[in-house]
Amino acid sequence: MFRTILFDVDGVLLSEERYFDASALTVWEMLYSPKYVGIGGDTFEPAPQEETIRRVRAEVFADDNVLDFVKTRGINANWDMVYLAFSYQLVLLLTELHKTKPEEVRAILTSQIHREAIAKVKKLAQGVDFTVDYAAFVADFEKSTVEKQALLVYLNEIVREKTGIETDIFSRNSELWDLCQETFQEWYLGDRLVADSIGRPSYQEGKKGFLDDEIPIVEPAKMAEVLAELKNRGYDLGIGTGRPRIETIEPLKAMGLLQYFNPNRIVTASDVLDTEKRYPERAPLAKPQPYCYIKGMLGMDCHDDECFSLPLPIENGEEVLVVGDSVADYMAARSIGCKFAATLTGLTGQEARAKFEELQADYILDDMTYILTIL
Repeated sequence: MFRTILFDVDGVLLSEERYFDASALTVWEMLYSPKYVGIGGDTFEPAPQEETIRRVRAEVFADDNVLDFVKTRGINANWDMVYLAFSYQLVLLLTELHKTKPEEVRAILTSQIHREAIAKVKKLAQGVDFTVDYAAFVADFEKSTVEKQALLVYLNEIVREKTGIETDIFSRNSELWDLCQETFQEWYLGDRLVADSIGRPSYQEGKKGFLDDEIPIVEPAKMAEVLAELKNRGYDLGIGTGRPRIETIEPLKAMGLLQYFNPNRIVTASDVLDTEKRYPERAPLAKPQPYCYIKGMLGMDCHDDECFSLPLPIENGEEVLVVGDSVADYMAARSIGCKFAATLTGLTGQEARAKFEELQADYILDDMTYILTIL
């Protein structure tokens, strides 16, 4: 039946926990560090203890309610999550500043927001009484029915509702998104490795990174046994992940899992980002868009034009299986017209079963090792 099996990584092979920690720390830094907005109310440090990390994670994502909401709406990439969470708090701050400095705020909200603009916001906010309201995120976004990367664009509507200012600066193709993405990479990779990812040293030095703290979903030896069996049975194994390449290759290699995947079918967020830069008119291409799975299905050596022109749904959908833990993975698989197996090892664990049953996922697995029971 199946010829090709494409795996997501986070929530399927590796735990998402450290990714969510890094996402929360990125938002925390950009709000409280003197190098960014630098508002009062918390003390920023680039090498927080585990106790501080746990507190920041709980606060920034409102005890994971924010994470659960955006993932249910189809957002899978941590870069998008950081952008949404930080930009929303920035909008709330600018809404407060708009009461007394309307023209300055209008200028900021109608131009690209980069480091210089952040510095202007910091200066305007000095002495202003503003309290971050992380929990308000879900309440404001629940007013809409938008999904996927349309959530990023919906920030423009929130600006209009709160300030009356018409703008279109919030989107996947924005300088602020790039800034959020690079700052996240600093946290996840740390000072030692980040330059290989973003082409520059850490803007805020002192971060040790989380790459060495990866947590496997299942004991690596057990996952290796399953992957080896799949490969022995003749299945072509690939990866479609929202992780950048270094964060995909290194931990899977260290755990002895990389060898089971066809290198020509390993597609990462780095590859997606490179394609978006070559074809900006095609962005966004990250999940829940199907690009990474289409590329994995056709192979890294196929031209992108072939990926873009492939008629969907595909004719041989029964030959391809996507294994993922999120609604974004499900949406991508449905766009392609292939089969989808949901693993209950993501953010909400077994609680996700009801959602995937409602979506009528083809298969629902307690974890990736149960894939052998459906073949």
